[in-house]
Amino acid sequence: MEVLHTYKPFEIQELELTSWEQRPVKNNFFELVLIKEGEGTQCINYNEYPFKSGSIFLLPPLKCHSYTLIKPTKFVFLKFTDAFFKTTNRFAIDRNAWFKEAAYILSNYNQLPGDIIKHETDRQYLNSLIDMILMETRNYGEESMSLITSFLTSIMEILIRNIKKSAFSNVSNNHQDERISAMLRYINEHLDTPERLKVDHLADVFLMSPTYVSEFFKKQVNMPLREYIIKAKLKLVEIRLLNSDFTLTEIADDLGFTDVSHLSKTFKRYVGMSMKAFKSKGEYILLKRPA
Repeated sequence: MEVLHTYKPFEIQELELTSWEQRPVKNNFFELVLIKEGEGTQCINYNEYPFKSGSIFLLPPLKCHSYTLIKPTKFVFLKFTDAFFKTTNRFAIDRNAWFKEAAYILSNYNQLPGDIIKHETDRQYLNSLIDMILMETRNYGEESMSLITSFLTSIMEILIRNIKKSAFSNVSNNHQDERISAMLRYINEHLDTPERLKVDHLADVFLMSPTYVSEFFKKQVNMPLREYIIKAKLKLVEIRLLNSDFTLTEIADDLGFTDVSHLSKTFKRYVGMSMKAFKSKGEYILLKRPA
């Protein structure tokens, strides 16, 4: 069984398989995978995670993913398309707010392997929302886009809530200090407000001395605070370059770069190529999770 809908701002596909066949799909944005029935393992970037009925995964922006099926499995793939963020005023929503939330999910979930949902109530909510989207697309098509858009908004809010409640895997300390998880969440939520990322401000928020903030961060994350912030911003730059029609000036202003020249030089230094070459290549660099 296969049901495929390509109404913006999403694509939804329902498949029932006895063996996995690689889909000819490139994930330009992110894709939610719901296991309706079945059992097996998921492989992402050479890392394997078990799944069962009710498991929910996010596919990273990589081609390297597959499933080993122990039992016949029914999948639902819900893809948030990049085309939506390049189309203004088609739907009565705040496109910039949507993009910011979707980009937050995309820039953070690579740090969270395995089942993305940590709370069973949220799992039930997502199941219900996806079922309603399937019913609406089967019965009403584009006539119900306004209603479906509200469902998609709710799905994104649930995903963000679970990402924020999860530990960040780039913390090097096995005995993770709760303060670093809170600090990482704070930083990733405020990448577009540079004044909140200054050492003095972080010191006030997390009740540390300014001289200790940077030392504490580097010890926990094994990376200087300034470098982490720059790379986190550049992940958002990558997302904007490949998935939106924001101008370079808008991107530089939104993320606190002095100007386009400053953004360009920083991007080339850390990504290893110009923004023009990056867009031409069409693949994430910093955003890819290492194997």
